[in-house]
Amino acid sequence: NWGRLSPHVVLLPAMLKRAGYHTAIVGKWHLGLHSPDKPTDRGFDHFHGFLGDMMDDYYNHRRHGINYMRRADTEIDPEGHATDLFTQWAIDYLQQRSRTKQPFFLYLAYNAPHTPIQPPQEWLEKVKQRESGISDRRAKLVALIEHLDAGIGKVIEALKATGLDEDTLVIFTSDNGGQLSVGADNGPFRAGKQDMYEGGIREPMCAVWPGKIEPGSRSGRVALTMDIFATACQAAGVDVIHEIDGVSFLPTLLGEDQPDEDRFLFWVRREGGHYGGRAYYAVRYGHFKLVQNSPFEPMELYNLAADPKEEDPLGRDHPMYNLSLIHISEPTRPY
Repeated sequence: NWGRLSPHVVLLPAMLKRAGYHTAIVGKWHLGLHSPDKPTDRGFDHFHGFLGDMMDDYYNHRRHGINYMRRADTEIDPEGHATDLFTQWAIDYLQQRSRTKQPFFLYLAYNAPHTPIQPPQEWLEKVKQRESGISDRRAKLVALIEHLDAGIGKVIEALKATGLDEDTLVIFTSDNGGQLSVGADNGPFRAGKQDMYEGGIREPMCAVWPGKIEPGSRSGRVALTMDIFATACQAAGVDVIHEIDGVSFLPTLLGEDQPDEDRFLFWVRREGGHYGGRAYYAVRYGHFKLVQNSPFEPMELYNLAADPKEEDPLGRDHPMYNLSLIHISEPTRPY
């Protein structure tokens, strides 16, 4: 709705192809419906998934009555729950790659747990039997997520069965916090999906790399999803010679000392509907975070170290307020 993927942006698969990687995406694309903005136009050798933003039904896979399911450029109409399909397609890809010595990059993008909250019936019944008194709304979301988790487990087992796991870095995360209106619980953090408070943008991330990452190790380092670009490139031995915003957190994964960078972190969201297409923001520097939780609300400054639940905004006379506001208002370079 707000433009197209810039033709000048170098995406991660294109970077890894320089190091001889075979590149694949299974699942959701959401960056263009037509050439030159389809996955195979932008660096992916293999695409098995759907082009659209979401599905109106996990079983018929349509969006506004249109079938966006594709294998490469061919329209397909598979049967089954989308989560199960993406799981099996990822397993199929791993089995194919196990027959070659060429390294691979797989981006597995599930649609779950996006609305509609539509878990398989047997998973819903399992949750209700286990948790007496759980609401139908909450039970459906839990079941959809547990079904997703089981799919991820199958992919990891396939990685091990093919013998690829010892040489593979696996990174798992999500794009936003849980949607409160469908029964999500974001723990101690304020708000949820579509919000700029921590409940909307703070996500855990897991990484596994046998022999490289110490099992059970943890870090409180703050990073952005865009940092995965730099991290994956460094892990693959690919030099990034053009300017990017991401910073590799590979040293942290490997247990090395990595001081926090002196940088501002930005979140920008633009929505239609009652938002009117206006952007709203959050900016973080150290423990300080400036939030505009909708285009129609004032900016609020918080110290997350002292106030992780974002309940007590600091005054506008605080020096970090104006400094953060200046960084938001500065024009960014085009992408």
